[in-house]
Amino acid sequence: MFNEIFESQVLINYLIIPALICLARICDVSLGTIRIITISKGMKSLAAGLAFFEIIIWLFAIGQIMQNLTNIANYIAYATGYAVGNYVGIYIEEKLSLGTIMLRIITKKKADDLITFLRSAGYGVTIIKAAGGYGPVDVIFTIIKRKEYKTVIEIIKKFNPKAVYTVEEIRSSNTSPYPLVHKDKKCYLDSLLHPLVQTIGFSRMAFDKLSKFQHSSHLIPVGNPRP
Repeated sequence: MFNEIFESQVLINYLIIPALICLARICDVSLGTIRIITISKGMKSLAAGLAFFEIIIWLFAIGQIMQNLTNIANYIAYATGYAVGNYVGIYIEEKLSLGTIMLRIITKKKADDLITFLRSAGYGVTIIKAAGGYGPVDVIFTIIKRKEYKTVIEIIKKFNPKAVYTVEEIRSSNTSPYPLVHKDKKCYLDSLLHPLVQTIGFSRMAFDKLSKFQHSSHLIPVGNPRP
């Protein structure tokens, strides 16, 4: 009987409690990582909500540590949870793709087809003629939602694989990332997308994303939405 109680207590002290501490730390550090990112993007309400749950979970973890100061397994679990929580938090934030970014594209190749397609897909585009180290270039700016990043990059690579592009985080913007106007009539994006799929191997994933965006929104782009 005594041995069973002893073994049960050992199991609780050296396995169950450390596992709970590790899990709690993963949760609260993940929330903390996402909270810091949302603060940097100016999302005050979301950051406040995350902070509330983050501190509650942290209090549980630190409470268990304080009640078992001599248990080395708790310290290891606490540190492990902290390390894993940072990774998990960044991973979740990448999947959520929060915020808005500005994409800067620099190309020597004539970019008329790329610009036309981006505008037809509903993205606002600004073009500047510039001089690069090897001659004249076009500098193209577009502000997009971060979750659209991979789709737009694939479009760029298909039209101009050698284009140079950089990305900047935008804290706030006084307008929509891609201005569109409502119209009941079906937009003409399909007529641009289908030939693109057949001729330059535009991926099915990017095609489906743009088609879903088009049909669900029933929107068509403004001819030249940005100056």
